[in-house]
Amino acid sequence: MTELGKNDSSALVTPRPEPSATASDGAGGLALRVTRRPRPARWLAVLATLFFAVWLAYTVIVNPHLHWDVVVDYQFDDRVLKGLWVTVQLTLISMAVGIAIGVLIAVMQLSESPVLRTVAGAYTWFFRGTPLLVQLIFWFNLALLFPVIGIGIPFDGPKLVEWQTNAVITGFVAALLGLSINEGAYMAEIVRAGIQSVDPGQREAGESIGMSNRQILTRVVLPQAMRVIIPPFGNQFISMLKTTSLVSVIAGSDLMTVSQHLYLANFEVIALLMVASIWYLVLTTVASVAQHFVERRYNPGAAPLRRRVLTQLVPGRTGKGALA
Repeated sequence: MTELGKNDSSALVTPRPEPSATASDGAGGLALRVTRRPRPARWLAVLATLFFAVWLAYTVIVNPHLHWDVVVDYQFDDRVLKGLWVTVQLTLISMAVGIAIGVLIAVMQLSESPVLRTVAGAYTWFFRGTPLLVQLIFWFNLALLFPVIGIGIPFDGPKLVEWQTNAVITGFVAALLGLSINEGAYMAEIVRAGIQSVDPGQREAGESIGMSNRQILTRVVLPQAMRVIIPPFGNQFISMLKTTSLVSVIAGSDLMTVSQHLYLANFEVIALLMVASIWYLVLTTVASVAQHFVERRYNPGAAPLRRRVLTQLVPGRTGKGALA
């Protein structure tokens, strides 16, 4: 009976297949052995995507009508670089003013005063509800509504100082007004959401130690809200870099405006658009990298950039040495 039991037990033991991958919990614990199933559909999709990307790149590079020599000649042209600098200025100044307006409007929206909440809500409603292009054209043609602007007593009172509107509202100034005021409406919603994400107990703790409302906002609430505010703010900054191209309709001297003037003179439309696109890609790439490091500054627990990239590129990779 004993020998029979031994024979039956040995008959039930089957050899384990060798694992194809090993993952550890990273703390010296029990290792998990994972066998990947073949995924032919995924590899077919990868091959098809690579084939299409290579074909598209080849078609664009060897296209004789693109005139890459013109692209190279104008890429660092002084006029293009001046337009690029105007684009950077418009982006930085508009975002700075937009942030200031957004914080103010967000605080007004969260105020206990119904008047302040109504004014802030009307501002956000109007400037988010009308197209930015319409706002830019309006500011550029402000002289049609107010030929003269000045400082003085309101309600048709005497003016202390007056200026001709056309002399003050240049294309650059109109672009700044349109971009910054419009951006302020969007930043207001971003800041409001960030402030509301902070636990109300934080404000109560600040009040319990005698802090004023301004101190609570600047030292307690906003630093904690930055973790929620930074990601959409980065997206808004990158969007602003590209949105400045709308300034070309009011001759704002930005990168797109300069490119249009150049291709209207030499008829190299596609080549000059490629020049502008390359610079926009450079600016947005720099902004994206900066956004990543700013996010890590306010969110130390975020995964490093290298790990996030590998997670997206390597199927099944969820962390260092781990397989999903």
